[in-house]
Amino acid sequence: MIESGFLYLGVIVGLAGLVAFLESSKSKFFKFVPGIVLIYFGGAILKTTGIIGSTETIDNTYGSVRDVLLPMLIFLMLLNCDLRKLVKLGPKMLIGYFAAAFSIMAGFVITFLLFQGFYAPNTSEAFGALAGSWTGGSANMVIIQGILEVPENIFGYALIMDTVNYSTWVMIMFWLVPFAAVFNKWAKSNTEHLDEVTAELMEEDEEKEGKTISFVHMLGLLALAIFVSAIAAELGGLLPSFGTVVNATTWTILIVSILGVLLAMTKLAKVPGSMDIANVFLYIVIALIASRADFSQLGQAPVYIISGFVILAVHAIIMMIVAKVFKLDLFTLGVSSLANIGGMASAPLLAGAFHRSLIPIGVLMALGGSFLGTYGGLAVAEILSNL
Repeated sequence: MIESGFLYLGVIVGLAGLVAFLESSKSKFFKFVPGIVLIYFGGAILKTTGIIGSTETIDNTYGSVRDVLLPMLIFLMLLNCDLRKLVKLGPKMLIGYFAAAFSIMAGFVITFLLFQGFYAPNTSEAFGALAGSWTGGSANMVIIQGILEVPENIFGYALIMDTVNYSTWVMIMFWLVPFAAVFNKWAKSNTEHLDEVTAELMEEDEEKEGKTISFVHMLGLLALAIFVSAIAAELGGLLPSFGTVVNATTWTILIVSILGVLLAMTKLAKVPGSMDIANVFLYIVIALIASRADFSQLGQAPVYIISGFVILAVHAIIMMIVAKVFKLDLFTLGVSSLANIGGMASAPLLAGAFHRSLIPIGVLMALGGSFLGTYGGLAVAEILSNL
């Protein structure tokens, strides 16, 4: 049994590193089981089997490391999110994105009301974390789990939904690509503006891709992330709390988010490596959370998977209505949906399935979700906790 905090941290980081290494092999297995989910189940097995013990030293290590990495993760991630570029997408893309976010949040509320009697305690917080993922990305889910202190066991249900329901939805989105012309005719949409925006974004992306990540880049970004996070944590601790949602951690995340977005509009955004370091932190935090979970309540998982499909059905119905009213094309609809539900992992891929030149729009939409997802998830958690 592992009882030392340092050994515990070593095993957890080792697990994250091992999965990242296996994932880099491009095995078909990881197309169906994301690395993050494999890390979660690996950590949960270590906890369930008793390999990781329950000691005060381990508890302190878990809390300290997670609280340090979370604000650094969100700051580095948002250095890639220049909000000025979102304006270039035009009103239809923005309507599509916000309609997707709203419909997903509405889906959570409606589904929670329908199945409320079947859920385990603290499901409202777990749904808030999942809503953060489905309006932003996996990093947002992890951040909300830290803010709301979602029990690790219940958080497991959110990860199962994020795997099963998300994978099914991505498959449906790619399946619809060949029917774009039929859908666009039905919605009476016009795609001329997309071509203009894509050409401009492609030039900007090619400039950044030509740079290599150096030692100075990595150390500089890491030093800046630590400094900004430390200042934000100090300021966050001085600000007042409001209920369970707005606390010191919430203020800390808000401060680093604002600073990250502001600095993304400077030359700092052109420094390569920020997303790579952020992904390292994300994998470690997921492994930490997993190490506190067990599988004692997984018998209730089918209810949560069904709930996930109901949420997606509500999302689909609202998006179809919005497409008809605002004459949105299938590309806008699909990428807006996956920019929320899938984030950086799938939105650019779907954009590329329509045409390679559209990939930058998928990236840009996903980055916008990275900024807004945390607050969408917190809003859902607050609404559900009052139902």
